[in-house]
Amino acid sequence: MLVILKHATPLSCCYEAIRTCYQSFANSDGGGRKDLELIDRVANKYRHNSTLEHLFYNFDIQGISRACLQELARHRMASFSVKSSRYTLKELQAQESFLPLEEPNLQRAQEFLVFTGVEAVDHASVQALENLRLLIVGHVKNDYAKFAMPESYKTSLAFSINARSLQNFLSLRTHNKALWEIRLLALKLYEALPSEHQYLFEDCIHKVAQQA
Repeated sequence: MLVILKHATPLSCCYEAIRTCYQSFANSDGGGRKDLELIDRVANKYRHNSTLEHLFYNFDIQGISRACLQELARHRMASFSVKSSRYTLKELQAQESFLPLEEPNLQRAQEFLVFTGVEAVDHASVQALENLRLLIVGHVKNDYAKFAMPESYKTSLAFSINARSLQNFLSLRTHNKALWEIRLLALKLYEALPSEHQYLFEDCIHKVAQQA
């Protein structure tokens, strides 16, 4: 799994929006300690957290499973541009069989699949991958073949989310009851944030996840 921050809105967009509410521009210190504390105080402590919606982040997410993507898509206040199975399944055409279930083939399969570490599940995923490969080389149209894709099949996406929604996402998905893969994704999203933004999200990260 790879998470890359492509764009982050400057914090000035947030503290200037807050100072618009109070007409307190004269108290600004140009993005210094006073302005940063203002964002935390108003958005996090006073819960006027709609002001955080002025902060946007755009990430490049690579190598998550379609199962993880389903979990991610439940967070509706975000934007997704996902690798298309209609146009990209041709990546399997040049592949040799992934059977038998022996180490070299399992290693090749991990280029396309997220393994769970549960042998029975991972072997079933490789078998499903082989079934999908046979459909592709048999010239079944991608729009039909994709119905046979295993949930473990890797995908990538551009992901944009505002700070308020990201707080909600992190508070839910770093919990130890969250799916292990999306918990890892949540931590990587947090780690990819600009260091000067991370203080806004620290209280959203579950301590259990920090120790993982």
